[in-house]
Amino acid sequence: MKSIDGLKFAEMIKMGAHHLYQNADYVDSLNVFPVPDGDTGTNMNLSMTSGAKETEAHAVENLGVTAQALSKGLLMGARGNSGVILSQLFRGYGKAVESEAVIDGVQFAGALQYGVETAYKAVMKPVEGTILTVAKDAAAAGVEKAAETTDFIEVMEAIVDEAKASLERTPDLLAVLKEVGVVDSGGQGLVYVYEGFLACLKGEALPAKTEVHSMDDLVNAEHHRNVQGFMSTEDITFGYCTEFMVKFEAEKLKVNPYDESAFREGLSHLGDSLLVISDEEVAKVHIHTEEPGDALNYGQQFGSLIKLKIENMREQHSDIVGENYTVQSTKKEQAVKHPYAIVTVAMGKGIADLLRSVGASAVIEGGQTMNPSTEDIVKAIEEVGAERVVILPNNKNIIMAAEQAAELIGIEAAVVPTKTVPEGLAAILAFNPEADVTANASSMKQAASSVKTGQVTYAVRDTSIDGVEIKKDDFMGISAGKIIISAPILDDVMKELLASLIAEEDEIVTIIRGEDTTEQSAKELVRYVEDNFDHVEVELYDGKQPLYPYIISVE
Repeated sequence: MKSIDGLKFAEMIKMGAHHLYQNADYVDSLNVFPVPDGDTGTNMNLSMTSGAKETEAHAVENLGVTAQALSKGLLMGARGNSGVILSQLFRGYGKAVESEAVIDGVQFAGALQYGVETAYKAVMKPVEGTILTVAKDAAAAGVEKAAETTDFIEVMEAIVDEAKASLERTPDLLAVLKEVGVVDSGGQGLVYVYEGFLACLKGEALPAKTEVHSMDDLVNAEHHRNVQGFMSTEDITFGYCTEFMVKFEAEKLKVNPYDESAFREGLSHLGDSLLVISDEEVAKVHIHTEEPGDALNYGQQFGSLIKLKIENMREQHSDIVGENYTVQSTKKEQAVKHPYAIVTVAMGKGIADLLRSVGASAVIEGGQTMNPSTEDIVKAIEEVGAERVVILPNNKNIIMAAEQAAELIGIEAAVVPTKTVPEGLAAILAFNPEADVTANASSMKQAASSVKTGQVTYAVRDTSIDGVEIKKDDFMGISAGKIIISAPILDDVMKELLASLIAEEDEIVTIIRGEDTTEQSAKELVRYVEDNFDHVEVELYDGKQPLYPYIISVE
């Protein structure tokens, strides 16, 4: 086989998605935290399934068109950080082959390599030993093999072989994996996808499903060193928030051909907080700059300017004048209902009600066991119908999907990377409807960082982490993402966790009880705090959240 077309690529996607689906439970089992929400396999499966459905519905012989369908399906269906990274891998792939009806092994491997570059750019602080590393090594092996042979199957075999080898090396690159003796879960998911591709090309049955014989056979550790972490947003140093759209004009494009990367690079020297999203008709630009005229002049080289907005952020306008438009990818226009919105995520009706009571405009159901997709977040924002939006994920595995959603909507948006419900509550309380989005994001992030979060859940298997021996079905006390206690009695765990969280300078302790607790036991914990920490006030809420009997906020 020398080449593939769009129909063959659609078959590859279908088999890759099915192989991942068959092994999603095993990928979940590799998650390195022994809580009942290991979901890398679930997220990757749902993301890839969305891509496969879109591909099947729009598959044609032209490979570039089919690849664009995959890209769109993955983008909108991406769940969790692993799903977002997977979507970015194939977004780059789609960009590389968009003008190709048929591709050979050289082009295929090169497109995968371009997808790797796209995915690395999407993660602000890439970590090696993850799905990114596996994708990078596999693509490089494909490029090397394609220089030696014209056989497409041989190229795909080299990609799969190196993906597996790279996966086995992930514990050498990421200490937490070596500590517990597992490979990276996201990398394993990608290997399954690539194995499905190869089986399709060779006309063979899929490899056997990997069975999870015993969850107790796998030990786990902390997520916080994972690729999904994000670095802090830089302080703004440029005074004018400038937004505009360039409607491409054929005559100008003859003189200045448009390339999104080059266009972005040309603007990057003029300021920061740069966002460029484009399709065949328009490019949307958001940039903070000291010279907005220079940015407009640069954009005008490629077409006419529409939907301009320039604001002096130093004056902190009480009400930013914004136009309601959406980028071409959403294909929707809607009436503005609110000048500002806060869209957040919650697990548990009581927590959702609490978030709404302090100012959330929309609460998306989801969290530990079911991360909302990019499309779920986009739809929630569209339903609110605001001119500006602040998004609070309240879970570190939702941050990347939220960031992706913020890029897709055509309104001013910011993601405050809250990782817990207490951080989300603190962020909402710091919201100022008179401030602009950038100022709010900064102050809300600072407020979220001032809160200490404690969580109690149960262990799904035996393991040992950082010197803490954990038995299946024990209750675990988690502080700042780290397990500090494990014991069979819930109240004992709660008391030790509270004692570790409350310091002399703290003033307020909030206890949010879950659906599996009683009001009486929760009130006894309140009395424990009042009796032993008389310098703090205690608040109790019925969050009705599953899986986590208690969530604690200390500030």
